[in-house]
Amino acid sequence: MPMNKPHLEFTRVDMDSGWATPPGYPAGIKQKILASDLDETRKMGSRTRLLRIEPGVFTTAPFVHDHWEEVYLVSGDLIVGNDAQGKGGESFDAPTYACRPPGVYHGPFKSERGCVLYEIHYYDESKK
Repeated sequence: MPMNKPHLEFTRVDMDSGWATPPGYPAGIKQKILASDLDETRKMGSRTRLLRIEPGVFTTAPFVHDHWEEVYLVSGDLIVGNDAQGKGGESFDAPTYACRPPGVYHGPFKSERGCVLYEIHYYDESKK
């Protein structure tokens, strides 16, 4: 059964409300879902979100997932590959882009000044 994101015309995005910490993330990282029909159990659909990392906040372990991920660093800085104490890693400033296929380990992540990421997650349903 095909899934579909909602049809949305240009809609003002309220950057002050509607943010929530995703499961498994530290409190200083919040997401705002723009549109989603992602079903990770059935491995179908897609999600578009903003991810905001507050200054100094970091994750401690690499991430891996079974869907594609495209990430555009809209503003701020992002450090990739820090250790569990938030030290080290490679720093990137906006604008920066990444495209990752399923199964690729990436991160951990940190931001010194804070950042906003625009992310698209999706399953390649042609592989079913």
